[in-house]
Amino acid sequence: MSDGLAPALATPTEEAALDAYSRVVAGVARSLSPSVANLRVTRQGRGGRMREGGGSAIVLSADGLLLTNAHVVAGSTAAGQAAFTDGREFSFEVLGRDVLSDLAVLRTDGGGLQPAPLGDAGRLRVGQLVVAIGNPHGFAGSVTAGVVSALGRSLPVRARGAVRVVDDVIQTDAALNPGNSGGALAIASGEVVGVNTAVAGVGLGLAVPVNAATRSVIAALVRDGRVRRAVLGIAGGGRPAPPWARAQLGIERCVEVVEVMPDGAAASAGLRVEDLIVALDGARVMGVADLTRLLGAERIGTRATLRVLRDGTAFDLEVVPQEL
Repeated sequence: MSDGLAPALATPTEEAALDAYSRVVAGVARSLSPSVANLRVTRQGRGGRMREGGGSAIVLSADGLLLTNAHVVAGSTAAGQAAFTDGREFSFEVLGRDVLSDLAVLRTDGGGLQPAPLGDAGRLRVGQLVVAIGNPHGFAGSVTAGVVSALGRSLPVRARGAVRVVDDVIQTDAALNPGNSGGALAIASGEVVGVNTAVAGVGLGLAVPVNAATRSVIAALVRDGRVRRAVLGIAGGGRPAPPWARAQLGIERCVEVVEVMPDGAAASAGLRVEDLIVALDGARVMGVADLTRLLGAERIGTRATLRVLRDGTAFDLEVVPQEL
């Protein structure tokens, strides 16, 4: 006879969901752990090379290219050792760094590595399961899991005394600790969609997205060791267009200007905080990634037209992007 009380044990449906979650996380860990290196970074000092920190890195190619954060290997003399879960260890040197994206490419002296498959962060959704793999506090091959908490965040970084902003950052609640920087943020398929870049607070981690802009940065670092970029001199974030713009102009999304740098191209052109950028030279701008992609090296010093929304009206501003 039933006493009307709910059963104390989990229902079969709940247990099945837990098993499915565990299988996904274990599968991603198994496939990606060999592709994430534990970095021990050294720098040249008066008494020779000295260890000055560590982090993680993602294997880009079988012949020894690795991807990590620029801040992990900051400094002109940075080098070190990259260790893998199979016990192999190789020396590395910095091939190129880009502070604005907080990305760096390393070259090791070894081969036969297992490249990580790169995905597209543009397909991420808030609430989606993600798995972080790295080396927090030097504990190699550590795995944590969580969900995408938010998309399109901005991350301030320091470069030569100035504060710049990495845009379109992924926010996740997967537990991250010092040493996770440069490690992989992956989805259930095992594709890497982000490079874990910072610990912003308890239960809050950030990652640089893997997308078309990131791939362009990686290619430039491999080819030239640096990234030439045109910049407007703003910080901004993607947002939905206001209702009047959707109804009258058919514009769904845009980039809102949240800061205008003094003496920058945008300030000279008359761009203001809270302006909404919807196009550059006729190409639609729906997010920060679009704007970054459109501001290639070829636009440095070249006049361009911004389509801007302000106070319920749309108008054009002429701007001459500067070189970063």
